[in-house]
Amino acid sequence: MTKLIAEIGWNHMGDMVLAKDMITAAKESGADFAKFQTWSVSRLKRGSWDTDGRREIYENAELSFDNHLDLKNYCDEIGIGFMSSVFSIEDAKLLKNVVTDYVKIPSFESRNVELIHYCLKHFRHLLISTGTSTYNEMRSTLVSIPQDRFTLLHCVSSYPCSFDIVNLPRMGSLKNLSHSVGFSDHTQGIEASVLSLVYGVDYIEKHFTIDNDLPGRDNKFAILPDKMKRLSEYIKISDKVMNFKGVDYQNCELDSRKNYTGRFNG
Repeated sequence: MTKLIAEIGWNHMGDMVLAKDMITAAKESGADFAKFQTWSVSRLKRGSWDTDGRREIYENAELSFDNHLDLKNYCDEIGIGFMSSVFSIEDAKLLKNVVTDYVKIPSFESRNVELIHYCLKHFRHLLISTGTSTYNEMRSTLVSIPQDRFTLLHCVSSYPCSFDIVNLPRMGSLKNLSHSVGFSDHTQGIEASVLSLVYGVDYIEKHFTIDNDLPGRDNKFAILPDKMKRLSEYIKISDKVMNFKGVDYQNCELDSRKNYTGRFNG
């Protein structure tokens, strides 16, 4: 069944009580993972984030090692998977001391071969977003990686992303590079995620919050618990309707085949 990732990211803005409230809501809404982001502002280069307010968000939402442990332990306590994105090897070094099963490589680092190979040594499975990368760049990056060690997530790095550029058919091409594919959905609402299920995605990642009016950029377009719950229900339905039953009629049709065929003379 498709696994559902609630991307809490930096929506908690450094408030650990709020972060745990979001984890609880994600669990209650049917998410399989609560995902965060791992970085250190001390290593943040100069850029447009210095003048558009994002540096302040980075500073407020940075998670310490103890914060990571606290959130991971809380996820374990209530029964939801813990995951985080890493942006550098230094981030991965911190995270590997917290969790060693799943790690997310964000789109911007999908060509960072050194980071990817470091994570292969310390984490069981990598989820690699493919936004900002060409098909050939991804093929070159993955050439020496065992297929069972990673999932490629189709992603368009536009926040929020409009429907006309979602480009879901790209996932068909990604299946040539990976046995496992997923969708990191940056559109508003859940419609694109629901439509992605036809591609047999193993993971869907959606930005998640409990209040769209909370401070921070991503809270504005993240989905609320009711929509996460609906998406979880669609996934369960998809798992049923996409279960292949063969090319012939099924046993439930025996009566119709036997007694209804030719029932009107003439």
